[in-house]
Amino acid sequence: MSHLNGQKMYGKIIRVTLSKHQTVALPRDGLDDQGLTKDFANSPLHRFKKPGSKNFQNIFPPSATLHLSNVPAIFPDGDAVMTSAEMKSERQDVTEEDLRLLFQNAGGTVKAFKFFQDRKMALLQMTMAEEAIQALIDLHNYNMGGNQHLRVSFSKSTI
Repeated sequence: MSHLNGQKMYGKIIRVTLSKHQTVALPRDGLDDQGLTKDFANSPLHRFKKPGSKNFQNIFPPSATLHLSNVPAIFPDGDAVMTSAEMKSERQDVTEEDLRLLFQNAGGTVKAFKFFQDRKMALLQMTMAEEAIQALIDLHNYNMGGNQHLRVSFSKSTI
């Protein structure tokens, strides 16, 4: 929580403090909350729900450098439903250019990129931390096709 306090988002400084309330009461079913309340307890977007998991060791403050994991080696071309034989013939390697374009389309400028040796992980550096924050919000759990979801987090490393 303290990592986000003081960061810039949409051109404004984010202020984060602890609530005086111990719990959040979700609206009753059928009541309109105008999209202001959401429970992420069982969401695939909640990466840190298992106490003691090694994910806790990888929580770093926002920076311009993002760590990408679960990068598929290949992905289906297009969104059509295909048989496994068709998928094998239609698949293409996920390239650096594919990932650069994905992140640039999220509204930022990619300054540097580096695949890890196994190509399942990569580091991607945006020009500013504000762009990286927005890219993480937009692209964490992004469906790369074939039920492969991209994982995005802030990195302590630089490129």
